[in-house]
Amino acid sequence: MEAESTRPASIRDVAARAGVSRQTVSRVLNGLPGMTDATAERVRKVIDELDYRPNRAARILASSRHRTIGLITTAATMFGPASIKEAIERAARAQGYAITAVTVLSEAEDEIAEALDELMVHGVDGMIVIAPQERTWPLIQRRLGGKPSLTLQWQGGPANTVALEQREGALLAVRHLIGLGHRRILHLAGPLHWAEVEQRVEGYRQALDEAGLEQLPVEHGDWSADSGYAIGLRVLPARDATAVFVSNDQMAIGLLHAAHELGMDVPRELSVVGFDDIPEARHATPPLTSVRQEFAALGDAAITRIVALIEGRPAPAGEITDQTTLHVRESTAPPRV
Repeated sequence: MEAESTRPASIRDVAARAGVSRQTVSRVLNGLPGMTDATAERVRKVIDELDYRPNRAARILASSRHRTIGLITTAATMFGPASIKEAIERAARAQGYAITAVTVLSEAEDEIAEALDELMVHGVDGMIVIAPQERTWPLIQRRLGGKPSLTLQWQGGPANTVALEQREGALLAVRHLIGLGHRRILHLAGPLHWAEVEQRVEGYRQALDEAGLEQLPVEHGDWSADSGYAIGLRVLPARDATAVFVSNDQMAIGLLHAAHELGMDVPRELSVVGFDDIPEARHATPPLTSVRQEFAALGDAAITRIVALIEGRPAPAGEITDQTTLHVRESTAPPRV
């Protein structure tokens, strides 16, 4: 008996079984129009049945593209940027692209420029930048020239952007506290000049304005639990606040530590809401109420847009809404009368 072939399925095999041309299979793989929905679905079904994996090298030669996207990120060890990077890599693989990433330790212009040059040497077809500070984006655009690029922080201008709407999460958090009966709500924000920080501050202020409540002076930390702890020790005794909205969970966990040292009962004397819903949030003492963002949706949208730009196809840009949820746990409660 002849041994069964174990060679990987080819695009020719997919085309033969689906009863279409190889060009049609290629169009399905690249998300291009020009066929009926039934044909596209039949091809996708055969691709799954044969476990077909496109030959990336052959596709590069055929298209004169490297099918590689550059990614620049800062703060790569933090939950948000790390989650976004993972989502982008997963979405890129699904579309037959590779990611070449560079992490910069600061946003100094010379370091950003060096990272861009390193990626350009690798022959990337486009660039995605997780650049939290608004001043970074013009520098990147100047260095890249006409190469397709986008940023994942909303710049409020002509920048090519795909971003989660940050005000929405802040509104959810502060409205939750207001709904519980809190009237003096403090905001512990992230670092100055970060676009997402400014949006969350705007959401905090909007929620208080809607309710006719006083805005307390905003405190700024550096995203770390240590800064949340230090700011908590300094401001909690001095401010007559019954609740705090914190711009990320690490700072919120530090704030909880400070409240415990100060003898403040959470949530009976102080309610705390974080942001990001990191895995550790549910294990804080008490478990932390937090805002969750769907980073997978951001990764999918970013790759869909940059690939369309690379391949010369139209694709919408803008903010991603309705991808934010509030997860209520034991760190929030009505204020003690």
